[in-house]
Amino acid sequence: MGNCVTREDFEWVYTDQLHASHRQEILAKYPEIKSLMKPDPNLIWIITMMVLTQLVVFYLVKDLDWKWVIFWAYAFGSCINHSVTLAIHEVSHNSAFGHYRAKWNRWFGIFANLPIGIPYSISFKRYHMDHHRYLGGDGINVDIPTDFEGWFFCTTFRKFIWVVLQPLFYAFRPLFINPKPISYLEIINTVIQVSFDIIIYYVLGIKSLVYMLATSLLELGLHPISGHFTAEHYMFLKGHETYSYYGPLNLLIFNVGYHNEHPDFPNIPGKSLPLVRKIAAEYYDNLPHYNSWIKVLYDFVTDNTISPYSRMKRHPKGKVVLEGRSSLLKEFLCGASQGLESGLSALLIEARRRS
Repeated sequence: MGNCVTREDFEWVYTDQLHASHRQEILAKYPEIKSLMKPDPNLIWIITMMVLTQLVVFYLVKDLDWKWVIFWAYAFGSCINHSVTLAIHEVSHNSAFGHYRAKWNRWFGIFANLPIGIPYSISFKRYHMDHHRYLGGDGINVDIPTDFEGWFFCTTFRKFIWVVLQPLFYAFRPLFINPKPISYLEIINTVIQVSFDIIIYYVLGIKSLVYMLATSLLELGLHPISGHFTAEHYMFLKGHETYSYYGPLNLLIFNVGYHNEHPDFPNIPGKSLPLVRKIAAEYYDNLPHYNSWIKVLYDFVTDNTISPYSRMKRHPKGKVVLEGRSSLLKEFLCGASQGLESGLSALLIEARRRS
């Protein structure tokens, strides 16, 4: 159904991504931007309120008819949960507690993960750092579709199905492109999340559990907010790898639409990205950008020049240092040693107090 797309391969480029050099150039001209590189403590309270809001909704939907469970999952829950997923993105950059309390951010990300229903906060952090370091990196950046996706989803109807099934591709793509050993924090994330899901099922019932899981599937598929997945790096204009969105939905998702600004300055929380654009306006105002993610999705599905192949790819240069390549044993021993050190310090303080 529909014409077949004209692309038969990715857009292979042989230059480095521009965000690192962009950052250096902008900071040399506007050093005051460094003052924006600090955590945003408001994230703690915003994320906590979103998690509590979903807990209340879990209770409210437990006795509804199934049609209303699914309706509210799409109309309300998907908006909240998508906001939570982008909050987890903020936390992955240590924007809640800062870089000096990195482990606090990891634990808080696990807490924020609860209403999503599927454990992914820790894994997202590991793969997302690779995305920033090696944008377009072949065999590294799992944000890029596989060759099968580019080859098979090549008509209007198939691209529509691809958009609907995006959550599944994002979940399984890392296993084929860049599998990593499981870390002890991922195991903890999984145990906590599965335990939470079981509690929801036994306390509130199957409808609350289905509502939770349905919101996560719906918000990542055919949903206006999920347009950012396609808008950020798919090459709608030849030669342009990254695009920003300056529409009103940024209010719900921590300004992730400022996607030229964010890769330039990943250590700046989303709330301050509009200030980056304002300070360095000449670097951003003339770049191609979007004002509607719905139009992005429509164009992606209907334009026969665009497909999952419409991504820039490059072969990594030099030594590749991937996030989280340490073994499970090393991760466990590191965590155990930190715990032992904290315990011994507490005992020493208590002994001094008593003496």
